[in-house]
Amino acid sequence: MSAAHNHRSPSEWRFAWRGLDASGATKRGTLIALDAATARVALKRERITVLAIERRASAPAPKASHADVTRFTRQLASLLRAGLPLANALDLLAQTAGPHGMPRIAAALARDITTGLRFADSLAQHPARFNPLYCQLVAVGEASGALAAVLARLADDRERAAAQRAKVRAALTYPVSVLLLAFVITAALLVWVVPTFKQIFDGFGASLPAPTQFVLMLSAGAARWSLPAAIAATTATLAVQAGLRRSEAARIAFGRTVLKLPLCGALLTTLCAARWSRALGTLLAAGTPLTDAFDSLAHASGNAFFDRASAGISTRLRHGERLAAAMRAAGCFPPDVVQPVAVAEESGALDAMLLDVASLADRQVDEKIALVSSLCEPLIIVVLGALVGGLVVAMYLPIIQLGNVV
Repeated sequence: MSAAHNHRSPSEWRFAWRGLDASGATKRGTLIALDAATARVALKRERITVLAIERRASAPAPKASHADVTRFTRQLASLLRAGLPLANALDLLAQTAGPHGMPRIAAALARDITTGLRFADSLAQHPARFNPLYCQLVAVGEASGALAAVLARLADDRERAAAQRAKVRAALTYPVSVLLLAFVITAALLVWVVPTFKQIFDGFGASLPAPTQFVLMLSAGAARWSLPAAIAATTATLAVQAGLRRSEAARIAFGRTVLKLPLCGALLTTLCAARWSRALGTLLAAGTPLTDAFDSLAHASGNAFFDRASAGISTRLRHGERLAAAMRAAGCFPPDVVQPVAVAEESGALDAMLLDVASLADRQVDEKIALVSSLCEPLIIVVLGALVGGLVVAMYLPIIQLGNVV
């Protein structure tokens, strides 16, 4: 077993302290540190004179967002390029990284480095923050002496991925939100407004038009079943979320279903292919052998169906199959991604071609986001017109007919 697997970071503790600040005022608080001595040093750095300090409980695991890790990566690359040793750069980030969990993670990384652990192995102690692809690229950067350049490349890729996610989220969130609001308003009209019209219609003593009868039937059903339906929908949503967390097969099925959705399915397929191609191309450009690179692609695409395809491609490669043929057999890669890979395999420029394919796919994602946004606008208008306009016409049609008779 390697030293990376045997190594365990020391436990951190939560300390309650009481002391005096620079002006002599009494201060109290809590902080997280390895031991009381480390806690005193941290308080002294804040110009606090410690009067009492007490260890309370084991500290929770540090948490950091995707943006926090990206910021840490960018700052560490800048410090290394400025000539700071790795351990000193990590110590500096542990003091200045901000109020989130990254200062604790940076401090733990610095401690690991000073004990002789490789940086990549130290990062692997925090799998929730640093995925296998991140650790593999850092290991390559350490071995080649280009750690700063690798970290800068990682920061660029993470920032690009975050920007793409924001674009996709914005393109899909707006139409979904508007349509949900339209359905909620329609349901409210059916439950609270339509019954008022029904009382008026009952006084007519005449048969109602078919559209009006249909709306009144919907209104009665909504009044009776809206609460049970809402409870059932909430329960089903929670059950699906729990199933996706616990079952790999459920995540794969969900990933396959998402990629087949109308409008956004092609967009998400291209986005996953771009992420996958960029990750593999970056690993190959850094000098990682093709078959070994797939060990770090377990979650590169962000889609469980694509991730399973990566595992299948890896198996086919180990049996001597070409990459393009294995990608074609996976059934999830667009033809305009597979064909350039087949050409690059013949020319021996696979890493450069994968990065070019990723850049092309990124541009296609931007184009498809614009297309989805332009298609959603008329779709929203049609749906809103059908829901609200149809409801209004059905309610006023008996009144109009009664006016014509009179």
